[in-house]
Amino acid sequence: MHDWHHLIREVADFPRPGVRFSDITPLLADPSGLAAAIEAMAAPWRDAGIDAVAGVESRGFIIGSALALSLGTGFVPIRKPGKLPARTLHEDYALEYGRDRLEIHADALQAGQRVLLVDDVLATGGTLIAGARLLQRLGVDIVGISVLVELEALDARARWPHAGIALHAAVRF
Repeated sequence: MHDWHHLIREVADFPRPGVRFSDITPLLADPSGLAAAIEAMAAPWRDAGIDAVAGVESRGFIIGSALALSLGTGFVPIRKPGKLPARTLHEDYALEYGRDRLEIHADALQAGQRVLLVDDVLATGGTLIAGARLLQRLGVDIVGISVLVELEALDARARWPHAGIALHAAVRF
């Protein structure tokens, strides 16, 4: 198995002072590393009967699309405001450095579908909580959440409100 963890670099004070940004672009540029990382994210869900992968903009699109291909499912984007052309549902949330909003097409998934929610980094958890709320409003069964990186110092798991939803991180820093 390829050791891909070192391909994630930390950038201090980005996008604002005091924020430590986990930059996955070196990992994305390394074919073996990317393949190993996607496999690490997919492995826990291989036999879970996933119908779709939903990924959060923007790096969650990259990871989520690759994960959907690996799991043999389709991909559903969860986007920033004003990017989806049809009727949407939205959810506001707090970031570690501000506020934001996510949207999903109101007809993106059918009630009862088994969905894996994906993003690149679990920091404070606000983005994933908002994504999970959107999926719940669509009536899907959120089988789990898979992230590439969990920033343990921010302790998002302690604030995770979805006790019945498994949360998997491929690597923890």
